[in-house]
Amino acid sequence: MAAYELDRTDRLILNSLMEDAKTTYTKIAQMIPVSDGTVHVRMKKMEQLGVVTGSRLIVDYSALGYDLTAYIGIYLEKGSVYKDVIAQLEKVPEIVEAHYITGAYSIFCKLICQNTEHLRTILNDQVQAIDGVRRTETFISLENSIHRSLKLPV
Repeated sequence: MAAYELDRTDRLILNSLMEDAKTTYTKIAQMIPVSDGTVHVRMKKMEQLGVVTGSRLIVDYSALGYDLTAYIGIYLEKGSVYKDVIAQLEKVPEIVEAHYITGAYSIFCKLICQNTEHLRTILNDQVQAIDGVRRTETFISLENSIHRSLKLPV
């Protein structure tokens, strides 16, 4: 299937919403400038085509006591267990992302934890207990220096 071809107006709309998802269609229409009906119709079309798959709320987890972000590289016993392992990883609420990757690991996950003890418990009792996981390697994030969406060229 060919990728949807965005025009300049689509890109301006998306860039505005990626910068602040709470921006109203009326405000975006004034900035571009187009009618707010145009913004609404184009967003609806991009949603129907799967270009936009929803919106999300960004939470500062440290304000809720989750002070540790970690990444786990997971080595699988064999590639054929990937889907079964992912199904088990989905049951771990602290895992917020999982990627099937090339390179040294088979799966690379991002976790949000309260502290190192919480991380250790997840690793020992949940992740490493999954059938098909040979071993893991853990990386603790010291700081998230860049957090952004990809800006589309207009």
